[in-house]
Order: sequence, then structure tokens, then C-alpha cells
Amino acid sequence: MQGTWLGGLVDNVILGINASRARSGGARAHLIGILNDGNPIQYGFREVHVWSHAALLEALPDKSWLVKHAPSELEGSISKQVWWERFSFSKELREMDCSVLLNVDAGTVSRFRPAVTMSRDMLSYEAGEIERFGFSKARVRLVLLRYMQNMSLKEAVGAIFLSRYASNVIQKSCGKLKRITFIPHGIGADFKNTYVKHPWPENGSRPIQCLYVSNVAPYKHQWHVVRAIAILRSKGFDLQLAMTGGGSAGSASKAQEILDAEIKASDPERVFTCQLGFVPQQALPQILASADLFVFASSCENMPNTLMEAMAVGLPIACSNRGPMPEVLQDGGVYFDPENATAIAEAIKKIITNSELRSAIAARAKQLSGQYSWTRCANETFAFLSESAQTTRR
Repeated sequence: MQGTWLGGLVDNVILGINASRARSGGARAHLIGILNDGNPIQYGFREVHVWSHAALLEALPDKSWLVKHAPSELEGSISKQVWWERFSFSKELREMDCSVLLNVDAGTVSRFRPAVTMSRDMLSYEAGEIERFGFSKARVRLVLLRYMQNMSLKEAVGAIFLSRYASNVIQKSCGKLKRITFIPHGIGADFKNTYVKHPWPENGSRPIQCLYVSNVAPYKHQWHVVRAIAILRSKGFDLQLAMTGGGSAGSASKAQEILDAEIKASDPERVFTCQLGFVPQQALPQILASADLFVFASSCENMPNTLMEAMAVGLPIACSNRGPMPEVLQDGGVYFDPENATAIAEAIKKIITNSELRSAIAARAKQLSGQYSWTRCANETFAFLSESAQTTRR
């Protein structure tokens, strides 16, 4: 192993990053964020080597200290990806003389040590959520994933959690871990520098535009939000609802079917509902800025990125009271039970009928979003990795 430990700090060593599983939006945004805004050299790392699929590597910045690796196996089937990660990856890490490895997803099967593992998934841990998938391949996959994640977390020299809520829930399954830290994601400047475009529609000057940004899934509850808007419209409130994201296969397609059925029942003429489908990340700031009110009805999250982005834009927010949402949003929103359409409707009604409350929570959410930056996330991540390498050396 190259490098030294001077004055108790790592110096001139090499960091490896396993991003072979970084296929989701959150994992992708995290890696881009910390490599764009961080400087690992300040924490004793001479080089950072990233292994991932070509599409993600192309999105990463070009830095003098960053080396990108695109194994052909990561462009192949899932079995080829797993085989490479389990049996070939460790050899490549040793050849590069990596001192410590960051697994950006706990679903890794890599056995390289020492390693620090990030925990991203909550779906396989949250009580009651797996049951939403019935007896399906998706449910079997989640059970296997939980086993793999528990093994990865227990064998790591350190674990990074995105929220304290996730840490508490997951350690009830995998057991108490020796070294953990809490490092939430950052929020991009494109969201922080975006503001709501239009003043609040007073006296029915136009419909109130509600927005829900999320893929369609059994735990996202878009159909309850549609029903809630229908309840409010029946009481004379002129609301419209736009939803980004869509469902395509497996459990997602079943959730989309439930959503379609609710829209057919509550809004057969599509008067107030609009499903935008998937939109690119760069388009989201302006979509948020065009809304009047943000709704977030998920019952299972590790780190609710889209909620944080809505906070940064400064929208008034009606939010699920489950998972880490109260930890993130705190007193910057109005909460509801995401499985109760009447409760969702009441939360939205409080916002639209109380201008002082609406202004206060929007301002508070904007203020709270200031603590989430990629620079802070990068600095805390590289510091923890440096400490982990130092601990292993000792």
C-alpha cells in the first residue's frame, strides 16, 4: 500500500469508488456532486479511481486527480455485472494500489477491504412496504437485497447514512454498526437559484397549480393525491395537479394502473390532472418554479431528493409524515398521512386558505434547504473516508 499517515492523517494515498450500481438518479447526482464540488487532495488522497458504466462516467467532471474506469462487463447483463464485481473488481483495485474503497450503494457484492459503504435503499427495510409488492419477483428481489446490504454494511469499516431515520431503521435489521456517520445529499445551485415565477393566485384569478415530482410506485401514493384534489375541487377550490414520472414494468406498471383507475374515476375528462411522464433533471427547476404548491406523498424514502429541491425553490409544501420527511422538512411544511386522501386534502386546504402560514412555511423550507450543499457533502464524505483509511491502518 502506497502513502503514509502523517500526524494522524492519511497522505498521498489512493481512493477507489465503486459506482457499478449507481443507476438511480440519487446515486448519480451524489457522485457528480461530490466530484464536482469536492477536493479529495485536501484530505490526503493523491488519486480517485471510479469504476462505473460509460454513461455515468461521461457525466463526471474531468479532474487531474480523477481516473475513470469503464469495464465492458458493466455494459452487459446483470449476471455479468455481478460476476465482475465479485471476482474481478478486487484484483483491479489492488493493481491500482487503492487504500480504501467507497461503495456508493450497499447492494455491492465486492469483497475488497477496507471499504466504506453508503446506504441508499429503504424499501427492503421499511415495515409494511414489501407487502405492497405481493408475491412477486420484485418482493423476492427486495428480500435478497436486504440480505446483501446487511452483509455489506456489517463488513465495512464504516457506513454512511443519508438520514438519522434511515440509520435507526436499518440498524434494527443489520445490527449496531461500529462506525457510522450521517451525510445527507446536497442540492444543486440550479434549484437554489430558481424562484417561483408567479404570485399566488388571489381571488380565483387562475387555478392553483399543484405539483408532485416522483416516479409512479406502490409507495408513492399518487392516486391518493388525485383523490384529495378531487375532494377539494368538489368544495369549490380551483386546483390543478401535474405529476412527473411514470410506471413501465412490474410493480411500477401496477401502480400506474391504480393511478389510471383513480384518474378515470375522479377526473374522467382530464380537467385537472396531467401526468408529464419522465422529465430530465435539468428541466425540473423550471417545472418547480411554475408551480404554486408542492405535494410529496411518499411513505418510504432514504433521502427525499425531490422534496429537498422543492424546498430550495421556495414552494409551500404539503408533505407525508412518514420516514425521514419530518427530519428533512422540519417545521417547513404541513404534514399528512399519505394513505389518507382526506388527510391530504386537509393539509392542502390549510396552505391555500391561510396566507400567513403559506408564506411562513415556504420561507422556512427555503431557509432549511441552505444546509444541503454538495460542497459540504463532499467535504464530509472525503473526511470520513480519510478517517476510515487511518483507522484501518492503525
